[in-house]
Amino acid sequence: MNEHFDPLISSLQNEKVKQWASLLDKKYRDRSGQFLIEGVHLVLEALKGNADVTTIVYDTERGIPAELMAERETNDSAATLGLEWVQASRAVMSKCTGTDTPPPVFAILSKLSADKTALFRKKGLVVVLDGVRDPGNAGTIIRSADAVGADAVILGKGCVDLYNPKTVRSTMGSLFHLPIMEADLKVLLPEAKAKGIKLIGTSLQAKHTCYGYDWTQSTWLLMGNESEGLSHPVRELVDESVIIPMVGQAESLNVAMAATVLLYESLRQRSYSGK
Repeated sequence: MNEHFDPLISSLQNEKVKQWASLLDKKYRDRSGQFLIEGVHLVLEALKGNADVTTIVYDTERGIPAELMAERETNDSAATLGLEWVQASRAVMSKCTGTDTPPPVFAILSKLSADKTALFRKKGLVVVLDGVRDPGNAGTIIRSADAVGADAVILGKGCVDLYNPKTVRSTMGSLFHLPIMEADLKVLLPEAKAKGIKLIGTSLQAKHTCYGYDWTQSTWLLMGNESEGLSHPVRELVDESVIIPMVGQAESLNVAMAATVLLYESLRQRSYSGK
């Protein structure tokens, strides 16, 4: 298949361009059920993760990046069958990604559908975000959850939109590796408790350190808002709070760093104790 046969769009007034650019706005992402990812790495991860990619748009001056060309020629999975490839001018690339230096490629995807059964696995580990508003923090926590093999990540109401371009970028592709869902914590947390899952929060007043908790049991780790911590209704449901010990003079860790420390302690206990 020759890239020169792919349709070329150069006008900013093109209807498709307007539609793609609108995905920078949450309102239109919600309305269309689609979102946009940019850059070779994210597009490759989406294809490998069998995400529902509908369109791949590449800069006509730069051509299809080599890694994607290889994927196009060899991958016959559901992710690449029926995919639309489009060439676009630099101006179109810029308008649709909202960046001054546009990436060589972006793609349009359907929003992810997550399997709820992943939440309730035996001895499962799930990360729950309650009011985490910074896209970099949310994305980093998703990466850390992926790195330690967590079963899922849940974003409660009041969190940054999972499909915000900055959140998507900061996951570095991890959003395609494990189930991530947006949910009402007031409904979901009691359901988890009823199934015997421990809800663990962090608190500076906690009596136990994160090293004293048994992370090998079914656990949902609850991480709260950057400045306020967990919301009151969520805090009321916590089974146990732990503290991350600090021996230097730092006042606190940011929420993404704290989540990562806790997740790696869970990994150590689950996979490396006694090694």
